[in-house]
Amino acid sequence: MTDFAGRLAEVRLAVMMLTRLPVSHLQDPAPSLAKARWAYPLVGLIVGLIAWGVHGLSLWLGASPTLAAVLTLGSVILTTGAMHQDGLADFADGIWGGHDKARRLEIMRDSAIGSYGVLALILCCAVWVAALTQLGGQAGMLSFLAVGVLSRIAMTVCSATMPLARTDGLGVLSSGGDTSWMLWAGLAFVAILMLGWHGVIVLAVVTLVATLVAAIARRRIGGQTGDVLGAVQFLSETSAWATLAMLAG
Repeated sequence: MTDFAGRLAEVRLAVMMLTRLPVSHLQDPAPSLAKARWAYPLVGLIVGLIAWGVHGLSLWLGASPTLAAVLTLGSVILTTGAMHQDGLADFADGIWGGHDKARRLEIMRDSAIGSYGVLALILCCAVWVAALTQLGGQAGMLSFLAVGVLSRIAMTVCSATMPLARTDGLGVLSSGGDTSWMLWAGLAFVAILMLGWHGVIVLAVVTLVATLVAAIARRRIGGQTGDVLGAVQFLSETSAWATLAMLAG
């Protein structure tokens, strides 16, 4: 397999991993998730483009800003298979529902959702929708692309820097591999340019949110899991939209 074909296979694997979009089967030898991790932020471009399309079409068809925001969040959830929302719910249940590390990890692995998870999802989705409602037509394509990329850079950096909390799961499968700092920094710079001077503030807020979630995970369970990474992505994305809404208001 040539270098280009290998990189293309890694991008396709990243899309398969982070979305429910139809991607043809990979030929053997298929790359590992660890090798495909560098491409995770690129998936944000795809998700952001779909979300922008749904948002713009909804407004064009006469939907209110609130309805358009709800439909847009629904499109994001459908595109990603609710992976990040599920991670946030499991993270909230485990981190605050267990009395020690072992119990917290056990709760996070349980498919059932508890009160902490429900409340975390309700609050986060409400902020997401309210922020996009406030922005309305001001949320253009570049905003959707930038938010999609920055939130997934935050998730990917946490994957590259945090210790593992357990010896199995998606967090383990995505660990190791290339640490493409230059690529991620370049994508972050482009995302900032997309947002103008607001981009610097959005990047600072996303960095702060991701750092806080990572610090809580380190203290309560000893590091990262797939649920932690999902929580980082969705909380970062929500905080980015909230920041843009407050700056615009």
